[in-house]
Amino acid sequence: MINFEHKLPAMNIDGKHNGTYNNTELAFPSVLTTTDPKLGCFMHTLRSSIYSERTLVFIDGKILMCDKNWIRDHVHIMKAMRHWDYNLDSFLNFIIETQREDGQFYELIKQYDDYHWTYVNDDCYIMYPDDNLALVRLELEADIEYLVVEGALYLYRTTGDDEWLKKVLPHLEKGIDYITSDEKRWDKEHGLVKRPFTIDTWDFTYGKPGSNRKIEDDTPMSIMHGDNSGVYQAMNQLAWFNRRLNNEEKAKEWENRAEELKKNMFKYLWNGKFFIHQLHLNHSGADNLEDKRLSLSNSYDINRIVTDTKQSRLIIEEYMSRSKTTSCFAEWFSIEPPYDDFNGYRPGRYVNGAISPFTAGELAKAAFNNGYEEYGWDIITRMMKLVERDGTVYFLYHTDSMPQPEGGPSAWGAAALISAVDEGLAGINDIGVNYDEIFFAPKFPVTYYTELRYITGYEVSKRLVDVRYIIKDEGMRYDIYSPAKKIKAHILMPKGKNYSKLLVNSREMNFAVNKVGDSIYLDFDINNIDEKSVSIEVLF
Repeated sequence: MINFEHKLPAMNIDGKHNGTYNNTELAFPSVLTTTDPKLGCFMHTLRSSIYSERTLVFIDGKILMCDKNWIRDHVHIMKAMRHWDYNLDSFLNFIIETQREDGQFYELIKQYDDYHWTYVNDDCYIMYPDDNLALVRLELEADIEYLVVEGALYLYRTTGDDEWLKKVLPHLEKGIDYITSDEKRWDKEHGLVKRPFTIDTWDFTYGKPGSNRKIEDDTPMSIMHGDNSGVYQAMNQLAWFNRRLNNEEKAKEWENRAEELKKNMFKYLWNGKFFIHQLHLNHSGADNLEDKRLSLSNSYDINRIVTDTKQSRLIIEEYMSRSKTTSCFAEWFSIEPPYDDFNGYRPGRYVNGAISPFTAGELAKAAFNNGYEEYGWDIITRMMKLVERDGTVYFLYHTDSMPQPEGGPSAWGAAALISAVDEGLAGINDIGVNYDEIFFAPKFPVTYYTELRYITGYEVSKRLVDVRYIIKDEGMRYDIYSPAKKIKAHILMPKGKNYSKLLVNSREMNFAVNKVGDSIYLDFDINNIDEKSVSIEVLF
């Protein structure tokens, strides 16, 4: 009943330029619109940033593709890179295969004369003299084990390779067992993962020289919420893996452990509005502001589903509130308030208060998925202007918006922003493997676009998801071309519009009406899909 008006791609529509000359904006994921090419060009710039930091490492006779040779950065970047890269497994498999006997994973590969191997104890590095390289675990890090599980999920979803999963699953489980039992990693009293006193997930300890990344008897230890939300997510991912392999008993065991961890997080770390920065264990910290300090992992906590909708909205509201009072150009804080001095980093320098695009991306996705859709789009549009101004995205920004590129990969923030658009704004979530089951929750009505084509998928497995959208006075329509056999739909109603009828493939269908904040969603399932194309129409 609702017809599309334009073919996409096109060079010009209604006299408006709406695409690049050779459609350089097209890739996985990408967007074409009838209004302007801004969102498509933004996505292209983000992808280019990730491509430019792609490297190869040659070690032990192996060729490893790394988007930065730290597994942390690599996994965070896999959030976007999994859509197009052909070599997603080499670095991840190497980290899994070199797992220490007790379950600890190593994290980075560096040249001998970079000296990261000298920052840790002897059991935290492996030398490869023929390659002049060292495989290192910065001992103070508490995020590696859960990130390896997250990376495994990204990889498995692109392949659906059950034999590979059977092979690596014991390693993944051993890693989480290690981080939740080793006396250097686990605080039995609180039932939570601990780390040296760092800024959120970063890798230098308060009061210790940068050349000391160890955990020693006098190391100030703390509990940081982001480590624990990461382990919580990993436990639920391990449950999902086990269920894929028909290990129901093991799946329930992991889910029970996850719930216990979550309970302890809220008991000790939740202040009623957000998670405090650090709970100090054997020291008094740098000041008395930890319970007021909003650190970047709060945005990650939401997307790891450790918070329910009400709690997620409280965290988002805290960011929105601080955006009105901060002297910074944006509220995408690495940490706020910053420390007066953290190992020589003054307020606003590096992760002691600089503004981060990875926080922006995670916060935008959280907003899109928790009833603050307009705020999510506001973050994306502000980042679009920033990227358009500079021609690229930077790792961090000074509080006045000028680039602060040193200290890390811009690809990390770029990946978070791509994910925010893909899984938040476009709302295309692979909840099976190779998009055989999709959670479809698009938020396009909050944009100024009235007609567009959004494309995502996995290039390595040749899986395409192609969505066409139009909104008119009489209703809106989504056509979804995909491999999905089942689609769980969660369709946002435009503000000020009332629904009258839902049609799926031209047939009227029942639906549930759910409210998220002030937003209205129509929820329904489309099962046993035989055709590759499904049409959804909502009549106003």
